[in-house]
Amino acid sequence: MTDATDYTPPKVWTWDKANGGAFASINRPIAGATHDKELPVGKHPLQLYSLGTPNGVKVTVMLEELLALGHGGAEYDAWLINISEGDQFGSEFVDINPNSKIPALLDRSGAAPVRVFESGSILVYLAEKFGAFLPTEQPARAETLSWLFWQMGAGPFLGGGFGHFYAYAPTKIEYAIDRFAMEVKRQLDVLDRRLGDNEYIAGADYTIADMTIWPWYGALAKGLAYGDAATFLSVNDYKNVQRWTDQIGARPAVKRGRMVNRVSGDPADQLRERHDASDFETKTQDKVEVAAE
Repeated sequence: MTDATDYTPPKVWTWDKANGGAFASINRPIAGATHDKELPVGKHPLQLYSLGTPNGVKVTVMLEELLALGHGGAEYDAWLINISEGDQFGSEFVDINPNSKIPALLDRSGAAPVRVFESGSILVYLAEKFGAFLPTEQPARAETLSWLFWQMGAGPFLGGGFGHFYAYAPTKIEYAIDRFAMEVKRQLDVLDRRLGDNEYIAGADYTIADMTIWPWYGALAKGLAYGDAATFLSVNDYKNVQRWTDQIGARPAVKRGRMVNRVSGDPADQLRERHDASDFETKTQDKVEVAAE
């Protein structure tokens, strides 16, 4: 241990708006809307309000996979929610997701709109709605759901834990980085052992378990998350995770889903909004503007 601190927690915590590092401007200890803002509505039954973060990618991959299977009812409009600008605190977004996190889905295909929030919940909702990527028979169904919920529980250790303290925190805290690095490596070992005996996460078939885990751990495996974290964590040691990551990433629907609502990286890989399958082929004005930035 090389760093030290003389910090003593106060008896009662109070919010310091200046504290919080890279996300200080959007983090706050209260819920609810900060401003009135209507959400746009497109022509398709499914309206997705999201951003191309790992949690957002889960849902756009699922939708593109459903469309690839021929489920026309899975056509969707994907609207960009810019969390760095506080779009998630707009009144109509909060009406769909009171937790003010992306992604949020509004299904307008029935007599009354159905709101669905939390990425895992959206995947289950879509899987059941279209009868795809979630087994209906046991024990395959239980195995798939177990791994889906594994990611929902494990993800905060990777993102809010390791990712935050390693890449975003204003102060590097050795204890915090060591603690979360150890946990992330344990999680990678869990996945590597599982994938050593199975082609996909839940077994022989590609399911929503793969779709929920790949955007997080696949990005880490390929050095696309948290700066040089891949080297720090020796991700190449996890050979089965690397094999699986490449296999999932090669799927055409995954390639498309990863582009939707993306605002970082190579402009050629960004599609800020998606309203039709042809958007992937057309160099939209959004892409022109991104390339010019």
